[in-house]
Amino acid sequence: MNRRGFNRAVLGSLSAAMVPAPLLHAARAPEHAADPQINGPRLMEQLLQRMAGFGKNPEGGVSRVAYSDADLKGREYVSGLMREAQLEISVDAAGNIMGRRAGSDPGLPALAFGSHIDSVPKGGNYDGPVGSLGAIEVARTLAERRIVTRHPLLVTIFANEEGGLFGSRAITTGLPPDELDHPSSSGKTIREGIRFIGGDPDRLDAARLRKGSVAAYVELHIEQGGTLEREKLDIGVVEGIVGIKQWEVVFEGFANHAGTTPMDRRQDALMSAAKYVQMVNRVVRAEPGRQVGTVGKIQAFPGAPNVIPGQVEATLELRDLDDRKVDRLAEAVMAEARKIADADGTKVTFRPLHANIAAPTDARVRAPITEAARALNFSTKVMPSGAGHDAQAMAQIAPVGMIFIPSVGGISHSPKEFSRPEDILNGANVLLGTILRLDRAMA
Repeated sequence: MNRRGFNRAVLGSLSAAMVPAPLLHAARAPEHAADPQINGPRLMEQLLQRMAGFGKNPEGGVSRVAYSDADLKGREYVSGLMREAQLEISVDAAGNIMGRRAGSDPGLPALAFGSHIDSVPKGGNYDGPVGSLGAIEVARTLAERRIVTRHPLLVTIFANEEGGLFGSRAITTGLPPDELDHPSSSGKTIREGIRFIGGDPDRLDAARLRKGSVAAYVELHIEQGGTLEREKLDIGVVEGIVGIKQWEVVFEGFANHAGTTPMDRRQDALMSAAKYVQMVNRVVRAEPGRQVGTVGKIQAFPGAPNVIPGQVEATLELRDLDDRKVDRLAEAVMAEARKIADADGTKVTFRPLHANIAAPTDARVRAPITEAARALNFSTKVMPSGAGHDAQAMAQIAPVGMIFIPSVGGISHSPKEFSRPEDILNGANVLLGTILRLDRAMA
C-alpha cells in the first residue's frame, strides 16, 4: 500500500472550485482501519475556502490578528461549526470559545483538544486553524457516528495565541494585571481586545480551570519547521515545548549633530545596539544545544540621517526546553550588553515582556498519539517544538500532548506557509484516534 496514496473515495468530491488543483491530494487511511475517519472534503473546504477568507491578504495568506474584525468574523464562523458538531458552546472571561459535549460518565474530567485561529500579520492559512478545525471535525465525526465517550469532551479555540498565549494562560496560570494594558497587533490593548471578542477582563479569575478538571489536552498543529518533510515522515510526536522569554531592550546615548560631532566624542546608541545584536548571536551559539536567541526588532530615534541616534529600542527573545538554560543565557547577554554600553558611553536597560514556561509533554498522552498513528500505518518521530503553543500553558494543569504534521519547506508565519491536504487529514485522523484511546486509558 502506498503510504502517501490518495483516497479518491474520500476526497474525490472536492471540486477545483472548492480547492485549487494542486491541493486535490489528500491522504487515505489504510483499509480496515479500526478507528472511524473524519470527513476530509468537509474539513478542507472549511479550512481553505471559508476560514482562509477571514482577513485574507491580496498577496496570499491572512492577517487575522487577535481582537481584529477579521478575528471576530472567524470566531463567529467556528462557533457555527461547533454548533453543527453538537457542542454546547460558551465564551469564557478571557474570550476563549469552549465547546462541550457530555460523556457517559459525568464524574470524569474532560478530554480537551483544540488550538487557535488568530494569525500573525501577513501570516499563513495553517498555523492554528489546522488544529482548531481539525478538533471540531473530530467532535463532529464522533457525533455523526453516535460515539459517546466516557469522558466529557472540551473543544478549545483559544484567544490571542500569537500575541503570547493570552487565552490559554488566562485559564491556567493567570495573567499579570499589567499585561492587560500591553498593546496587541490589532491596536487595542489586551484589556480592550478581550472585551471586544466577548470576554470580561475584569473577571478573568472566573475563567481559571482548576488542576484536575481536564484529564488531558491534545493539540494538532503544523510543525512550522522542516524536519518531518525533510525526513519524509508523516507525524511528529512532540516531546516538549520550548520555554520562551522576551525582553524590551533600550540603549540610551546622546542625540547630536552628525556633521559636527567627532567620531571619538559620540555616544551613539545605535552603535551599541549593533554590537549587542552580534553579541547575542555569539553568546547563544557558544554552548552546545538546541537553544536559540533572536533580536527581532530594532528601531533608532530620532531616526534622521543627519542625527546620531540617541536612543534605540530593541528586543531579546530566548528559547529552549530547559528554562534554567534560558535564564543562564539571559544573564550572560545582559552582562555583555552592560559592558558594551559602558565602553561606548551609553546605557542599557532590559524590561521583561512575557515568559512562557517550557513544558514537557506527558508519556501518557504521547503513547496514544503514537499508537493512533501506527494504527494508520503512519511513520512517526519524537521531536521537540521550537515554537510556543497553547499546550504549554495547558501543561500547567493537565497532561498534554501535541501532534505535528509536515510544513512544506519548513515555512511558517508567512503567506507561503503550506501543509499538504493529505498531511492535514492524516493529523486529524490521528487526533481522532488519540482521543478515543485516551478516553479508554485515562481515569
